[in-house]
Amino acid sequence: MSEATAAATCRRELDLEIPADEVAKKLESVAKEFARVARVPGFRQGKAPVSLIRRRFADDIKGEVVQSLVPERVEKAVSEQKLTPVSQPQVEQLDFTEGQPIKFRAVFEVLPEFDLGTYKELDLEMPAMEITDDDVTKALEETRERAAAFAPVEGRPAENGDFVQLKINGTPEGGGDPIQADSVLCHLGAEETMEPFNENLRGANTGDHKTFDVPYPADYPDAKLAGKTYHYAVEVLGIKNKKLPELNDEFAKDISDVATLDELKTKIRENLEHARDHKHKELLREKVIAALIKLHDFPVPDSLVQHQMDVRLERVVRSLAAQGVDPRAVNVDWVTLRSRQQERASDDVKAELIVDRIATAENIDISDEELNAELEHAATHSGESAAVIHARLTKQGTLDRMKAKLRSDKTLDWLAQNSRIRTVAAAETKSPEAGS
Repeated sequence: MSEATAAATCRRELDLEIPADEVAKKLESVAKEFARVARVPGFRQGKAPVSLIRRRFADDIKGEVVQSLVPERVEKAVSEQKLTPVSQPQVEQLDFTEGQPIKFRAVFEVLPEFDLGTYKELDLEMPAMEITDDDVTKALEETRERAAAFAPVEGRPAENGDFVQLKINGTPEGGGDPIQADSVLCHLGAEETMEPFNENLRGANTGDHKTFDVPYPADYPDAKLAGKTYHYAVEVLGIKNKKLPELNDEFAKDISDVATLDELKTKIRENLEHARDHKHKELLREKVIAALIKLHDFPVPDSLVQHQMDVRLERVVRSLAAQGVDPRAVNVDWVTLRSRQQERASDDVKAELIVDRIATAENIDISDEELNAELEHAATHSGESAAVIHARLTKQGTLDRMKAKLRSDKTLDWLAQNSRIRTVAAAETKSPEAGS
């Protein structure tokens, strides 16, 4: 037996053989089993001679022998060499001549061997993420905008700043799914409003009908519209003005469980700080991952990278579906999009291997209490009890995946605590090299 290993990869090739006497014994036992159940014209079931069975079902018998003996031989060789495949071994160059040993090559990938670099005291830069009075004021104004009421405009045509209520029918040039809505609001002159809407609706009166084309840019946020031209037929149902509520204690009571405007501002600041802390933790983890990847250079199994590329593509599909967009109807080259994920997917796999190795080296693990706390947290968002979630994840076989994610996050937080972090102005920070 020989082993051929390509340099700087995780691919392993084992040239193996199964002794001729072992093959012969298996051929005989399989042939006897075929003879017991096979139906051969001219013979009662189970009475046909084994020699006839071996000639008549030669290919089927050889196939059964290969399926029985080859996996056993691969498993034995892998165990003897203390290898841990991360991909299903593939059989190549199979040579099966009766009376001779079965010879073949088993090809698979294993986890890479690498030495950990100096992962303690990483040098990291983080942006200043202070919550200012301006941030609170901006969030308060956004809350006020959401609480605004719309009042009808009488006696004049639509002008910039108005909200025009429309019944709309849009047909894509070249065919495709139309856009239909019985009542939508179009904010005239707003930054987010496409210019053809502004041009055609400015000066319109209630009851007017308008037709016009809207070419959407290729980078338009809505994937269904991006890069397409829609022909619109619209009816003006009404013209409205947005009336903002006054900022006072009554406003605070109406939109929250606080009694005064000052208490509302305090609550908004607390929410902003909570969101800031979450964002800071996620960014710090990304910075740690980027530093670890830069510190370690080793090959990663292509099978794991391919799997991670699929995972990344599934996230895109789920994101589109969550926005109400049918991924099948989107004009996207999915093959190219998937291939663009390769570098980031490779970094994902590399980071997972490094962090797992560090967790083992530092004896970092997840306790039952930490797992239960995560289940309780998940329960507050799902409406299920922690026990029900635990049972469901166990049945689905994904509980270990949750524990692995918790262990990884705990290790990244430990690494951050043991790093040298310099806070700099946002414009000075360098983007993390690892993709999220």
